[in-house]
Amino acid sequence: MRGVRKQGNYTNPCLTMHQPWASLLVYGIKRVEGRSWPAPLRGRLWIHAASKIPEEATIKAMEEFYREIYAVNGITDLQFPQHYPVSRLLGCVEVVGCVRCEELASWEVVPEGVRLEAQTDFCWLCENPQKLLVPFEMRGYQGVYNLEKKVYEAAVRGLTPVKGPLPVKFPLPDAQDPFSLKPGSMCTNFPENKSTAVEKSSTLNAAIAGARAAATQFNKKNQDLLTNVMQDEKPYALRSGSKKKSSDGDAFNQGTSALAENGERNLIEHEESSSHDQPRGQLKQDPGAPSRIFAAAVKGLKPS
Repeated sequence: MRGVRKQGNYTNPCLTMHQPWASLLVYGIKRVEGRSWPAPLRGRLWIHAASKIPEEATIKAMEEFYREIYAVNGITDLQFPQHYPVSRLLGCVEVVGCVRCEELASWEVVPEGVRLEAQTDFCWLCENPQKLLVPFEMRGYQGVYNLEKKVYEAAVRGLTPVKGPLPVKFPLPDAQDPFSLKPGSMCTNFPENKSTAVEKSSTLNAAIAGARAAATQFNKKNQDLLTNVMQDEKPYALRSGSKKKSSDGDAFNQGTSALAENGERNLIEHEESSSHDQPRGQLKQDPGAPSRIFAAAVKGLKPS
C-alpha cells in the first residue's frame, strides 16, 4: 500500500521509521518526529521499525543528543532502550499537531528541550506514547499506511502506557479543531523582534552537531546503497519488466530529508532481505510472543 502525503482517510495509520529514532519515539524520549512533509493525520499513529540495523555510532550520537537537550530542563537520568529491534511493530503515539521548524523553535510555551528537537522542515508533535509488551514481526511500507485489521486487533491488546522523562502537552489554538495546530498556525503568536532561541552550551552544540552528522552519514549510506541497488537491478528490470513488492518504509533521518521517492522503494526492498533484531551486541530477541494472542498473530503475519 502506498502512503499518501496529504490529509486522507486512515483507519489504523502506521509509519515505518529507522532505528534508533523509532524506539526513542515509542519510549517517549523523542517527542517530535521530523519530516520533510507535514503530518497528514491527527490521533493515534502506529510506529514500525524498519529492517536496517542501526550502527552503534548512530545510537550513541542520538542518545547523547537527547541527554543534552533533556539536561537543559534539568533531567539527567534518562533511561534509554536496552535494544533497538528492527522489522517490528513497536507501539504508537498520538499526533496532536504539526508545525514548521522555526515555529517550534520559537514556541515558548513548550519546554526548551522540546524546542531543540526542531531540526527538520516539519515537526510532528507527539504525545501519549505506548509500547507493545512484545514487539512482533511485520513488514512496513512507504509513507503513512493503514495496518491490516488482524495486525491491529492483535497489537491493540498488547499496548502498555509509557511515561516519558518529560511528557509535554501541545496546546491546540482551537480545542474544537484537531487540525488547528498546523504549519503556519503559530506564526502570529510570536512578537516580532523578540528572540526566543534557547541558549546553547558548547556540549549541547556538540551533541546537536553529532546528531546531525550521524543522520547525514546514515542518509549517505542509504543513498550509496540505493545507487548500487538501482545499478544492479536496472538490467534485470529492462529484461523482465517485472515489478517488486515494497516493504520497509520512508527512510527518515533526524535533521535530513527523505530519500528521493523514485528510488526509495528499491532501497526499502533491498533492506528487507536482512530482517532481524539487533539487541546491541546481545542475544537476538525471540520474535515469538509469550501469549497465545501474540503467538497466533505472529504466525498469521508470516508470508505464505
